[in-house]
Amino acid sequence: MLGQQQLFLNLDDEEDMEDVEELKEIISNVSLNSHFLNLGRELDIVEPKDPEHIYKTHLENVRFSSVGNVDSAKQNLASSFVNGFVNCAFGRDNTMTEDGNSWIYKNKASGMLSATASLGLILLWDVDAGLTEIDKYLYSGEDNVKAGALLACGIVNSGVRNECDPAQALLSEYVLHSSSAVRVGAVMGLGLAYAGSCRMEIVECLLPVLQDSKSTPEIVGLTALSCGLIFIGSCDDNLTDTFLQMMLEKSDDELSNTYMRFVALGISLLYLGKQEKAEVPLAALQAVGNPLGVIARTLLEICAYTGTGDVLKVQSLLHICSEHFGEKPEETSKEEEKDKKEQPQVDPGSLNEPGAQQAFAVLGLALISVGEDIGSEMALRTYSHLLHYGEPVIRRAVPLALGLLSVSHPDLSIMDTLSKFSHDSDPEVAYTAIFAMGLIGAGTNNARLAGLLRQLAQFYCKDQNSLYMVRIAQGLVHLGKGTLTLNPFHSDRLLMSSVAIGGLLAVIL
Repeated sequence: MLGQQQLFLNLDDEEDMEDVEELKEIISNVSLNSHFLNLGRELDIVEPKDPEHIYKTHLENVRFSSVGNVDSAKQNLASSFVNGFVNCAFGRDNTMTEDGNSWIYKNKASGMLSATASLGLILLWDVDAGLTEIDKYLYSGEDNVKAGALLACGIVNSGVRNECDPAQALLSEYVLHSSSAVRVGAVMGLGLAYAGSCRMEIVECLLPVLQDSKSTPEIVGLTALSCGLIFIGSCDDNLTDTFLQMMLEKSDDELSNTYMRFVALGISLLYLGKQEKAEVPLAALQAVGNPLGVIARTLLEICAYTGTGDVLKVQSLLHICSEHFGEKPEETSKEEEKDKKEQPQVDPGSLNEPGAQQAFAVLGLALISVGEDIGSEMALRTYSHLLHYGEPVIRRAVPLALGLLSVSHPDLSIMDTLSKFSHDSDPEVAYTAIFAMGLIGAGTNNARLAGLLRQLAQFYCKDQNSLYMVRIAQGLVHLGKGTLTLNPFHSDRLLMSSVAIGGLLAVIL
């Protein structure tokens, strides 16, 4: 239980206790990889699988085949993810561990980063052999490959506590690198490797990045997220003050940058599940300018009450969702209409989008209700109303919230709802519905869900963005060949893993 919660107990003082070394080994998850491989051998699933085994394109109608109609770089990127998901923690695959260099260079820019980082998934928990395999990519002249290798180092060490601290030794020297991509890889690698560890020396490596003038908003946001993951649920005052000070010093333009949501998430993760202890930072956030201020307050309140089923908080979030933005008055002058036309269009998902706070409130309903049957049932009923009567920003968030409610648990009613909205006229709703289908089936090998996703692959054979999302969802459904889960609840749903919730939130936001 302690190993799964990633809570490490210092047993050095307990010399008179029996089996101290064995207990340390269990809590540190050092033998996790060998036990997992033993399970794989017992189930006879050690043999590597290719993405084609998941796509099953030979079953598709030839007229509407999804093969060859999509941008090859995007298809290769999707295959990198699928390959990483399906062979996760098995240590072998037919793409990256066999001839990784040739595959990496079939991708472009950030695709190279993702392809290299997928090696970390394949070698998950195998610290010694994994770092040896990844090491050769650290000397690459291509910054994206080097960044991917750094991220892979962090992924390999995720959830495993090693006395030598190889992740800190490798990654800390790259956090102030001249290349933005390399910085991102190092920062996120440290966040993933030490998530939930509450180790101040790791955060001390990351804090200079926040104060560095060369750090882009992306790097600042992801550094804050990493700090939040490392000190998740700790209520650390020093980090809270650092994040608040940073938000107060930013200009309005900087506060509206989309990556600033990760700073808000970083401070929120510090108070995950801590309820009343979040009152002081909530009051302090009143001084932060909008749109980030109101979103940070909503997110902090949601994280503080995650998994509690608090009815009052659910009511306050429903009140936020009931507000209407952009309602047209009955009489508008020609000048006002002209001004509206001249205003720049806001991208979906931007912090400046009218009612952006509502999207976070929708996700909050799921997070507060998650893990409790009656609360989840009520949330489902609420989402049904929001899908029919809510603003566009709400409709785009509801599929993700449904996915959060039922992670790695393919509930039939939720599956049917998501399948319906995967054909929505709003492409953003369709994307989120497809991704949520992957979330609810993550690691289950659910045959019905796999069939629905194959049908979607044919339906979207000429839409490269939608097909890309379908491939990601297919990879998630076959995560670890059906042996892994993304469900944050374990031990008969008695315990909630804070790190797992933090990871899900980081991806969904």
